[in-house]
Amino acid sequence: MGLPARRSASHSPGAPGPRPRPRRGVLQLLPLLLLLLLLLRPGACGAAAPGGAEAPTLYLWKTGPWGRCMGDECGPGGIQTRAVWCAHVEGWTTLHTNCKQAERPSNQQNCFKVCDWHKELYDWRLGPWNQCQPVISKSLEKPPECIKGEEGIQVREITCIQKEKDIPAEDIICEYFEPKPLLEQACLIPCQQDCIVSEFSAWSECSKTCGSGLQHRTRHVVAPPQFGGSGCPNLTEFQVCQSSPCEDEESMYSLHVGPWSSCSMPHSRQVRQARRRGKNKEREKDRGKGVKDPEARELIKKKRNRNRQNRQENKYWDIQIGYQTREVMCTNKTGKAADLSFCRQEKLPMTFQSCVITKECQVSEWSEWSPCSKTCHDMTSPRGTRVRTRIIRQFPIGSEKECPELEEKEPCVSQGDAVAPCATYGWRTTEWAECRVDPLLSQQDKRRGNQTALCGGGVQTREVYCVQANENLLSHLNTHKDKEASKPVDLKSCTGPVPNTTQLCHIPCPIECEVSPWSAWGPCTYENCNDQQGKKGFKLRKRRITNEPTGGSGGTGNCPHLLEAIPCEEPSCYEWKAVRLGDCEPDNGKECGPGSQVQEVVCINSDGEEVDRQLCRDAIFPIPVACYAPCPKDCVLSTWSAWSSCSHTCSGKTTEGKQIRARSILAYAGDEGGAHCPNTSALQEVRSCNEHPCTVYHWQTGPWGQCIEDTSVSSFNTTTTWNGEASCSVGMQTRKVICVRVNVGQVGPKKCPESLRPETVRPCLLPCRKDCIVTPYSDWTSCPNSCKEGDSGVRKQSRHRVIIQQPANGGRDCTDPLYEEKVCEAPQVCQSYRWKTHKWRRCQLVPWSVRQDSPGAQEGCGPGRQARAITCRKQDGGQAGIHECLWYAGPVPALTQACQIPCQDDCQFTSWSKFSSCNGDCGAVRTRKRTIVGKSKKKEKCKNSHLYPLIETQYCPCDKYNAQPVGNWSDCILPEGKVEVLLGVKTQGDTKECGQGYRYQAMACYDQNGRLVETSRCNSHGYIEEACIIPCPSDCKLSEWSNWSRCSKSCGSGVKVRSKWLREKPYNGGRPCPKLDHVNQAQVYEVVPCHSDCNQYIWVTEPWSICKVTFVNMRDNCGEGVQTRKVRCMQNTADGPSDHVEDYFCDPEEMPLGSRECKLPCPEDCVISEWSPWTRCTLPCSQSSFRQRSADPIRQPADEGRACPNAVEKEPCNLNKNCFHYDYNVTDWSTCQLSEKAVCGNGIKTRMLDCVRSDGKSVDLKYCEELGLEKTWQMNTSCMVECPVNCQLSDWSPWSECSQTCGLTGKMIRRRTVTQPFQGDGRPCPALMEQSKPCPVKPCYQWQYGQWSLCQVQDAQCGEGTRTRNISCVVSDGSTDDFNKVVDEEFCTDIEPIIDGNKKMVLEEACTKPCPGDCYLNDWSSWSLCQLTCVNGEDLGFGGIQVRSRAVIIQELENQHLCPEQMLETKSCNDGQCYEYKWMASAWKGSSRTVWCQRSDGINVTGGCLVVRQPDADRSCNPPCSQPHSYCSEMRTCSCEEGYTEVMSSNGTLEQCTLIPVVVIPTVEDKRGDVKTSRAVHPTQSSSNPTGRGRTWFLQPFGPDGRLKTWVYGVAAGAFVLLIFIVSMIYLACKKPKKPQRRQNNRLKPLTLAYDGDADM
Repeated sequence: MGLPARRSASHSPGAPGPRPRPRRGVLQLLPLLLLLLLLLRPGACGAAAPGGAEAPTLYLWKTGPWGRCMGDECGPGGIQTRAVWCAHVEGWTTLHTNCKQAERPSNQQNCFKVCDWHKELYDWRLGPWNQCQPVISKSLEKPPECIKGEEGIQVREITCIQKEKDIPAEDIICEYFEPKPLLEQACLIPCQQDCIVSEFSAWSECSKTCGSGLQHRTRHVVAPPQFGGSGCPNLTEFQVCQSSPCEDEESMYSLHVGPWSSCSMPHSRQVRQARRRGKNKEREKDRGKGVKDPEARELIKKKRNRNRQNRQENKYWDIQIGYQTREVMCTNKTGKAADLSFCRQEKLPMTFQSCVITKECQVSEWSEWSPCSKTCHDMTSPRGTRVRTRIIRQFPIGSEKECPELEEKEPCVSQGDAVAPCATYGWRTTEWAECRVDPLLSQQDKRRGNQTALCGGGVQTREVYCVQANENLLSHLNTHKDKEASKPVDLKSCTGPVPNTTQLCHIPCPIECEVSPWSAWGPCTYENCNDQQGKKGFKLRKRRITNEPTGGSGGTGNCPHLLEAIPCEEPSCYEWKAVRLGDCEPDNGKECGPGSQVQEVVCINSDGEEVDRQLCRDAIFPIPVACYAPCPKDCVLSTWSAWSSCSHTCSGKTTEGKQIRARSILAYAGDEGGAHCPNTSALQEVRSCNEHPCTVYHWQTGPWGQCIEDTSVSSFNTTTTWNGEASCSVGMQTRKVICVRVNVGQVGPKKCPESLRPETVRPCLLPCRKDCIVTPYSDWTSCPNSCKEGDSGVRKQSRHRVIIQQPANGGRDCTDPLYEEKVCEAPQVCQSYRWKTHKWRRCQLVPWSVRQDSPGAQEGCGPGRQARAITCRKQDGGQAGIHECLWYAGPVPALTQACQIPCQDDCQFTSWSKFSSCNGDCGAVRTRKRTIVGKSKKKEKCKNSHLYPLIETQYCPCDKYNAQPVGNWSDCILPEGKVEVLLGVKTQGDTKECGQGYRYQAMACYDQNGRLVETSRCNSHGYIEEACIIPCPSDCKLSEWSNWSRCSKSCGSGVKVRSKWLREKPYNGGRPCPKLDHVNQAQVYEVVPCHSDCNQYIWVTEPWSICKVTFVNMRDNCGEGVQTRKVRCMQNTADGPSDHVEDYFCDPEEMPLGSRECKLPCPEDCVISEWSPWTRCTLPCSQSSFRQRSADPIRQPADEGRACPNAVEKEPCNLNKNCFHYDYNVTDWSTCQLSEKAVCGNGIKTRMLDCVRSDGKSVDLKYCEELGLEKTWQMNTSCMVECPVNCQLSDWSPWSECSQTCGLTGKMIRRRTVTQPFQGDGRPCPALMEQSKPCPVKPCYQWQYGQWSLCQVQDAQCGEGTRTRNISCVVSDGSTDDFNKVVDEEFCTDIEPIIDGNKKMVLEEACTKPCPGDCYLNDWSSWSLCQLTCVNGEDLGFGGIQVRSRAVIIQELENQHLCPEQMLETKSCNDGQCYEYKWMASAWKGSSRTVWCQRSDGINVTGGCLVVRQPDADRSCNPPCSQPHSYCSEMRTCSCEEGYTEVMSSNGTLEQCTLIPVVVIPTVEDKRGDVKTSRAVHPTQSSSNPTGRGRTWFLQPFGPDGRLKTWVYGVAAGAFVLLIFIVSMIYLACKKPKKPQRRQNNRLKPLTLAYDGDADM
């Protein structure tokens, strides 16, 4: 992007660059017209023009646009190029040689290359918009009514400037970064607004009390003319008024007093003469007195010194008394001067008076600037302030101007490299205090008593303090090498958000140790199989830890013992275990008879685990078992059952362990030679078991002791972490381990297996010692530096520090004090200042040369002026600088005053005495007196008590007061005071939040005149106090947990439940209840899964009895029968079934059969064994697969006996009948389980794994485990119970200052904030975070001006005079509707005399009293309301305007030509409003009504409403309506009254009103209703129709112009049509119909029918 650096003066065609913008329209066509003229002139084509004119140019140079500015460097050194070619005038390009080479434009120029960094150097400068100019509209006609205004256009200048040098640059530079802003914009020229004035005031009184005078009325301007509107009309109207005729002749002349001249000093010669005369008199006096006394001389000397000193002190007030004069003249009514003799008056006004020479305030030069208040540097507020002062050299005297400002401030920045950065402040926090659970407990929680063992979610607190935060501090706090922290500073220095002071925390709950059930007792084994010594061994049983404990002393120390031992003899570490018994092999290869069974064995260790057979080489190998293979016809017995579980776990004196096994008879022997069955006793065998004595021993461990530093380990000196806590060294822990005999106590250690003895010593890590760390002391709090009057209390200053680390692990305790205070030094005595006024100097008269012609001039008496000195004194009388009194001593006393040197004829009196005291009774009076002095006693006029009273009386103040309450009651406020804070943590109950408090109502005291006075006058302390109660919050109360229910399932996973009941609902903002199950009588439930061992109770069966044959064949003793067995439910233990229990504990579906049918084989028949168990079905279950069981032949049949059957049974595998699928099932999660000692925080949710059979029944887990099914579920998961954190509040702030300094409505407020919002089911925050209390009532005293007096001209009728007003002390109650009541000035003595924000009291001002006949301007009207320029209520943005005006008052018609112009003054304003103006009209009264314009706020005005819309105020007709029964209508034409019709003349005027005949239309009730012609009815009377049987309509066929009305023609036409219709119908009805033809074409029938139909219609 580039631009040319210079331009040639002449532009080539097509060359870019700024051109003057041509006017649109004809100017744009000028080049084309010129071209046409050029082409069309004679000889344009080909031949040269006559006269030897130059041939036209057919070829012209053309240029393209300039390209981008190219160059190596940014700035003015760039170059840009453009294309240049030669073209024919018709547009086609040709050779360069055809064009004149001399005229060829350059194709290259210098330019300014713009770069991105130029953006900072160049910018657009926007000029101000110029005035809005109207756009020349196409139609020059303006609309008759201006609605919004005229559209205009306004322009501004926009230049690209180089910012640094403020010089213009090429536009293209700025356009590179930002498009050129708009040069012009549309604007609005609002409608012209004419001057708007108010209504006229009432007429004034007549200007003369007798004879002919003038009275006037005035109005003021409401809105000034704007935007070219018309000016204001006359603001004054006057009319002649007549009073009673004058008895005396009216005076034509009046005495006029001119203004006082400026104050001037006497001439120096006069001064000298006066001094000379004064000195001569003094010399004569001195000579007369002849003072010789040295004491008298000393007194005179002291007095002179004092006067000199006063003059020195008075250097600030250079008081010079001069004189001023005025002109007194006599004027006639026309305002012309006349001789004084025409104004007949005994005493003429004074023409001279003493005055004070005006002196302006003089101040010294400015002092040097003070150093910058900010001596450091920071970015947030980089500037400080510096001050310079000046002092008053000369105070103003008689000047209107105040002294200028004596102090000047300006922002400054500390300069120089040495300026340090400012201190920044940041929040710091102490360490979190220990986690505590008890603040979270509810009111009823019984765990409050046991606070040490609580765990789970809790709350911890910390302290926040403010420190100076700089880089060094941050770095050394992060490295904990230097524990010295920064000292605390005032909390107000820190501005950021305050860090949290409370947070939720968690105390880990100890997990109790859980162990598995005991295993079965193992075999007798050596204590150590690797060291087999002696014959003593132990039988062991074990259990394992199922849930590792945490908390407490850590490790497994909290678990019960896991191993129990019983001493035994003949131990062995390995032994053979019989797995299966082989078949009975008869001896000597026989087929039957005695034989033996070989046992199949494995080698096992003492834990029952299979090991290498070599290890059992020393063990006794089991010998084969003797057996009997029955021969044919022998008795057949079943195999032995398994040994039952041992009846006792050990053997003692009274107990002996036994085991039983049994067998039954399967077949009886034959009579002939078979082996017979044994006795019943031989069918059962008993053996001893668990023969070891019942003496069980185990090792018992005590808790681990404290970790004690182990000095032997020195290398471990680095800091490591163990369990997340920093550790600094290794220590040792010990515990006691003893051998215990169960149910007896401690025994010798040899009774327990030594090798299994638990360890007694273990290493431990010692946590690092933590010393107490405190911050350094803060700076001492500042003592009050300003003195306070009447404050006798002892002032103290304090400092504090903060513990930032509590001691732990044996670290150094916090012993140093955290708070110190000391008494402040005695504050300086309050120095107060006062003005000391010195004696008035002598009264100074006007110079004799000025007053020599006035009476009494020779005497040297009359009015004058005197001055006095004032000085500044301390309260103790010492001298002080004048500036001290200016600051502290109130207004400056008067420096001069008028005085009077009495003349011989004047009456002289003493000053008034003080008023006598009052006796207190209401209605009493008090008096003051004065006496006549000197020669005045002899003068009669001085004795006139009416003119010169010697005694004055005054009513005494009446002290009657009554008190009454005002305002509302305060909130209920609790008495101050705190409860002891428990264990350093503030809980909600610490600060008193409820109970009995007090509420207050303010009392006001009034005197008998209803004026507010101090409440102490009513013997009241300012309040009514009333006890009130803030109800204490009560938390939701629930019952204790019920006991857990039984597990819902006896096998597998079920649930158990416990619940709480609602005992009491919360109220008064107590802790809410948890979510209750309202359906079930408001309960809280807890549900956890439980698991019942499916093998806990099992069915145990005894062997089948012998088959009892139902039909007994005594010979054979065989056949079909029944056999039975006992089935019992027993509790299963690790050592096998032990105790018999009720049958309902076992699963009834699984109960084995107790009886069955059977076949007892005959002696010669084959005998087979019991059926083996069914084989397992292969999974998945399918009917194509089978399961089977088999039986083996035990006894072969005899020859004649029944052969052995094929003893194999098969059955298909049917799902859920004899074949089952198994799968794991996971229960739902339990509710979040917390420790019993926890309230909230981290808990655990559990679920359980169940093995479920395909028929839906839960079975033992082993079925699923055997199948090796995948277990991917997590059984436990952590969960969170939200902590019920009660809302924590800050303390109440101190009571605020009163919202009002005086009055009835003042309030004091105190607030508190939420320091910890409530969470979960915690107690919510109360709504009351702010309390208010009424302030004691104080009367509001203030100074108030009285009304100005009328303009008083001394001893003359008109001219320059003065008007005065008083100030009075008034009292009010501070409300807007309480009007101020005057009280004694003593109440306002402490109040600075300021009225309406102005310290300067103006009690007297000059005024002009017009002479009779003068024409003058009245006072300014008050400022109008602020008015905006608006359209349809929307502001157009021209700002608001206010106006005030002065009207002309005329007293004599002849003097109109001397009247001044009325005046108007406007000012802009901000808080304006839009006003609308509307025409208003009253109701018509005859032919006229009142029409006026009204503003939207209800003020009636003149102007403002559009004249074109003005409603008519007169509607009289011209000519007037004189015909009988006529009236003037709203259309201003004559019309006839109701009941009459107009008869009009040919020229359209009403000629007469004629009566209309009345048509009575009968109603329904009128059966005989016939039309009658009634009499004429008067239109103004109501038509009397007593029966109510008809309605009357008046038909007026003629219009007001006398012609027939349109409706008459319509009715006539309608009647004519009706007549034709009736005639045609009669004709059709009477006409005979044609006979139908006989032959009709069938095809015409429909048409005929259709036609018939139509005819019927």
